[in-house]
Amino acid sequence: MNAGRHDILLVEDSETQALQMRHLLEAEGFGVQRAATAEAALEALNGPLPDLVIADYHLPAMNGDEMVRQIRLNSRTRTLPVLMLTEARERDLERHGLESGSDAYVPKSAAPDLLLARLRALLRGRVDATLAEPSGSTFRRTRILVVEDSPTQRLALSAQLQREGHAVEAVATPEAALAALAAKPGPEAGAFDGVLLNAATAGFDGVALAARLDGFRAKAASPFQIVALVRDGVAGVEEQALLARLFAAGADDLIPSPAPAEVLSVRLRAALRRKLLLEEERRAAETLREQALTIAHAEAKAAMAEALASTNAELEATNKELRETQTRLVQSAKMASLGELVAGIAHEINNPLAFIQAHQGTVERLLGQVEALLPAESEAAPLVARGRDRAQSMTLGLARIQDLVANLRRFSRQDDGAFQLVKVPEAVETVLTLLGPKLGDRVIVERDLRGVEELVCLPALFNQVVMNLVSNAADAIPGQGRIVIGTRSDWRSYTITIADSGPGVPEALRDRVFEPFFTTKAIGQGTGLGLAIAYNVVSAHEGTITVGTSPEGGACFTVSVPMRTEP
Repeated sequence: MNAGRHDILLVEDSETQALQMRHLLEAEGFGVQRAATAEAALEALNGPLPDLVIADYHLPAMNGDEMVRQIRLNSRTRTLPVLMLTEARERDLERHGLESGSDAYVPKSAAPDLLLARLRALLRGRVDATLAEPSGSTFRRTRILVVEDSPTQRLALSAQLQREGHAVEAVATPEAALAALAAKPGPEAGAFDGVLLNAATAGFDGVALAARLDGFRAKAASPFQIVALVRDGVAGVEEQALLARLFAAGADDLIPSPAPAEVLSVRLRAALRRKLLLEEERRAAETLREQALTIAHAEAKAAMAEALASTNAELEATNKELRETQTRLVQSAKMASLGELVAGIAHEINNPLAFIQAHQGTVERLLGQVEALLPAESEAAPLVARGRDRAQSMTLGLARIQDLVANLRRFSRQDDGAFQLVKVPEAVETVLTLLGPKLGDRVIVERDLRGVEELVCLPALFNQVVMNLVSNAADAIPGQGRIVIGTRSDWRSYTITIADSGPGVPEALRDRVFEPFFTTKAIGQGTGLGLAIAYNVVSAHEGTITVGTSPEGGACFTVSVPMRTEP
């Protein structure tokens, strides 16, 4: 439907009558689509629905009443208003058309103003009805309010409608009618489906009452139908104007009075059927809305749960990364602090050590000269000889202190050189040659060097790190065993692994093995600086060193450093 106008489907086989009707409707601002047969009209309803259908009862092949039945059987078009056209004398056809489901009947000979008023009433009823809230009951009796000032007529109408199965309440005045409507505002309170008023009585103004009823239902959003009884056989200009004014005031249908009971029943049921169909359509729409809301709520809940799970997973991953970063930062800070401490200690030890070493030789030489000057039988000769022996034995202790200072300086990286291009296979062989006496025949060393042969690194990476790791692995193997040296590389990093068949490193100690002076060896067999020095050398490469379990069941140290292209 186009905004601002109503579209009408005109079903008329006569070209002349169709042209006249089109001119009349388009002059009033309606959009008109014409179909020459009922079959063509039904096919047109497969597309965008019009706001109203005007159909001639007499059509080729399928008559108008059968077309209306088809429309009412389809859930998409069942509430579409249908206005039936036929000749004034064909009262039986009017009854057939209304029973088939058409909403109103207008003779073709009716004045144009009356036809337009009837048409607008049908459209107004459709719009007003959509404003009402859906009813809670699916099957029930229709409820009718009768407004008739004549007690006799009021009683007769009430009795007839009750026999037809309606629930009826009758009042005598417009004020009583409005009060009755206000007392039952909603479906749960038993709101009325229709108001039947006598517009032909002299007791009140039927047009004014229709207008007040229309205003009430608009304000209260109550979609009841307004049906007015008018004098039968009106044909004058004044009477025709009255009918048009009733439609304009808000009446949805007009029924001649007095009229046969069958005519009143058919016309009234047709009016109420429109209201009930719209009510049922609103119930279905409300059910669909509730289902859509339920589905949307479930989907939103599922999406929220999924988003929450994803967020929790991301938070867990972030927390894990933060914990690992914190651990690395703490370890780095610890090693940096210890490096400064060890550098200071090495410096403080190195100065007196140099002093002692410088004078130890002098003392030893002087003791030798004194010993030579003393006669053999002198009591002091054995004492001097013992002192000279003790001075010589000091050389070993001073050498160990000197080695310790050298290790401390290496740990603090005071002797780091520049990055150089190192041939990895040659560097590994040099390490194994230096460690040959320790390895002997009891430890078999396997090489799995799959990384690139040349690596830009500090020479200490192999001279100290690989040597310390291989030496520790040899010390950890109690008897016969095996060590596997492996290398891997890609465009990002270079990885060195030292795996052994020893007892391995307990998981509880893996976080401490890189701490200075921490050792699992017996007293006097290790300084606890080898792995600490390895950690600092690897850190100088911006790399990592970790310990795990080797395929042989022992320890596996993994060193990973970034690949560099130039020294």
